[in-house]
Amino acid sequence: MYEVYHKFIKDSERKAFDLEHRIKINFNISKYDAAVEKGKSLYSNLELARQRASAVKHRVVNNLDKYLIEFAANFEKNGGKLIWATDGAEAVREILSIMHKHEAKEVVKSKSMTTEEIEINQALENDGIEILETDLGEYIVQLAGEKPYHIVTPAMHKSKEDIAELFHEKFNIPRESTPEEMTGYVRERLRKKFVSADVGITGSNFLIADSGAVCITENEGNAMMSVSFPKVHIAIAGVEKIIPTLADLDLFWPLLATHGTGQNITVYNSIVSGPRREGETDGPDEMYLVLLENNRSELLKRTEQRVGLKCIRCGACLNACPVYKNIGGHSYNTTYSGPIGSVITPHLRGMNDFKHLSFASSLCGNCTEVCPVKIPLHEMLLVNRNEAVKSGYSKTSERISMKGMKHFLMKRKRMDMVNPRLKNLGMQMMFKSAWGSRRDLPRFAKKSFRELWMERNPNQ
Repeated sequence: MYEVYHKFIKDSERKAFDLEHRIKINFNISKYDAAVEKGKSLYSNLELARQRASAVKHRVVNNLDKYLIEFAANFEKNGGKLIWATDGAEAVREILSIMHKHEAKEVVKSKSMTTEEIEINQALENDGIEILETDLGEYIVQLAGEKPYHIVTPAMHKSKEDIAELFHEKFNIPRESTPEEMTGYVRERLRKKFVSADVGITGSNFLIADSGAVCITENEGNAMMSVSFPKVHIAIAGVEKIIPTLADLDLFWPLLATHGTGQNITVYNSIVSGPRREGETDGPDEMYLVLLENNRSELLKRTEQRVGLKCIRCGACLNACPVYKNIGGHSYNTTYSGPIGSVITPHLRGMNDFKHLSFASSLCGNCTEVCPVKIPLHEMLLVNRNEAVKSGYSKTSERISMKGMKHFLMKRKRMDMVNPRLKNLGMQMMFKSAWGSRRDLPRFAKKSFRELWMERNPNQ
């Protein structure tokens, strides 16, 4: 527990005081903020859309078993092959089995946080299979040997100069290359891979229960090509990605696009309902879907926290969070960063190791305000904190100090027994390390408010 916590503290401090990092991240997020505000203004009644989306996801989360059964039946009816994975290790084993069955040597993969969750890239590379990220942002962080920095924008922490330097190092292209030139270079490299790849891997933004279809939304067309060219398509999705009907996309796709990037609708939106059928000119011969549970039931069985499963991964809460904008995505040391990551990660990966994320918040409520499906994120952080303390995951020193504070604060006479100098000394002993070495602790006044009141109003 303490090893993960101390790494978080160390990484957070390093990033928070890295001026260059703060300039890059704040510049990039400001561009998104401006676009998102413009996109939201096009809604005649954004609040009504959010309420409807929240209600749909609320119904799904509370009837997940019903919708999963409906989806599974329809997906298999369409010719797809469904794999239920209880955890990341099982998902990886099943995917490797498919690779061996088809003697796959080259894989192209579109952007997917669920694949990051199970760390499929590393597993395939260890098995001698080449896997190439085809989303430009993901391709950049793969080249850099890093994890995605942001749910929607993996390379948000890099400037165009950083990327030019990386491409010069890897491909010897000129350092002064423009973004257009670098993009063109990547496009040429990837096109050859799409044609030669044995397997294409994608995530899924939504799974449609009534038609058994997988929905993928993107801006570059790489996911569509990862599905169309290879003979085998593997989609990977968390069980919470279900929506009831095809008609619901009319609500969710614009909300996702607007809150994620500020667009009216994302450039490419694909609905994949199975492998290529007779008479169709493109598409895979076989399609697999790995439905991942991976401790989502830990959220589901909690009446209050299960609303975290309503998330549609738009990334709006990250862009709004003052903590995220200071410490960055990598400091969280988990797949899902920012407010939504702080809500769900302690349950997906263990409260013992990740309860500190729920405490890494100012509780300003900005994340709740921007969420398109109205998840009360800052309230969920408080619920997580309460559970962590009640379950005994807090430090012994914290429990002792809180018990001592409660003892004194419950009675005015006890508070007045100790003089200000001793109170300040006690504060230093108990809270200095938690407060941080770069900030001064508040000091008790020489006289309390009660004492000042009595002096000025002796007859009351």
